[in-house]
Amino acid sequence: MMQNNLNVSETAAALYTSQPGVSKQIRQLEQEVGVELFERSGKQIVSVTSAGKEIIGVAERILAGTEDIKNIGREYTDPNAGELRLATTHTQARYVLPDIIEKFAEQYPRVNIHLHQGTPQQMASMVVAGEVDFVIATEGAHFYTDLVMMPCSRWNRAIVVPPGHALYKLSQLGSLTLEALANFPIITYVFGFTGRSQLDRAFHSRGLEPNVVLTAADADVIKTYVRIGSGVGIIAQMAYEPELDGDLLALDASHLFDSSVTHIGMRRNRQLRPFMYDFIKQFAPHLDQQCVDSALVATSQRDREKLFELVDLPVN
Repeated sequence: MMQNNLNVSETAAALYTSQPGVSKQIRQLEQEVGVELFERSGKQIVSVTSAGKEIIGVAERILAGTEDIKNIGREYTDPNAGELRLATTHTQARYVLPDIIEKFAEQYPRVNIHLHQGTPQQMASMVVAGEVDFVIATEGAHFYTDLVMMPCSRWNRAIVVPPGHALYKLSQLGSLTLEALANFPIITYVFGFTGRSQLDRAFHSRGLEPNVVLTAADADVIKTYVRIGSGVGIIAQMAYEPELDGDLLALDASHLFDSSVTHIGMRRNRQLRPFMYDFIKQFAPHLDQQCVDSALVATSQRDREKLFELVDLPVN
């Protein structure tokens, strides 16, 4: 239900069952625990009750714990086979992970990899519920407070424009500013995806209101609308590919916006299989098994942060 925005029909479709069947199961569960888990308006579920939030949280931890038990068994039966389930953004899935997954797949041909995408809230819920092993994220830190989040890399932004654009000319003169950028219609990421909050903070800190005319979760979509003249695009620098995007120019925007940090996160004190440690290290070389284990058992976020204070994060 939580992953489907409290929509009974969508939940039924995801579970390959009927809407009345889901509603019946919810009612039976509420009768079993003795409290209502959801607030209703007529027949429609509109929110989760306070008791529901606590009970759902406990249920998610129990379900996630059963996955750890299964992992222990799998490790003894076949240590180099299994599944690796990742929740991540389109930008990471499209521009960062392919090379890493290709190398990992060669090393572990009997490990099946599943990529899931969603909002920060949805991805956090997937990890807590044990539906995925890791989340790879940049935005929505407040959704991940129950997870162990480890910094992996930094990335900067680029402004994409057609050749001859006025911003390109300003860039050539070293005069590209937020004030100049604010004069143009902007196409960028949906808020909550791929560093969007950093962009908004930069404008607002200068008393500027960006004219965002179109948003998307996908950098390829942003570039498409730049091509048809809808505005100038602001994307992750890694999402500009000279071979494919030669009809656009990428202007360095690292002096306009702070860099963003990509994190990999998981549940506390969880049981990781050796190939999971290997994947993490391939994604972020400074995160070896000792470092990951230390982060997993750290008792506070501050203790966790101390582990990475001296790490010089690579730039994607």
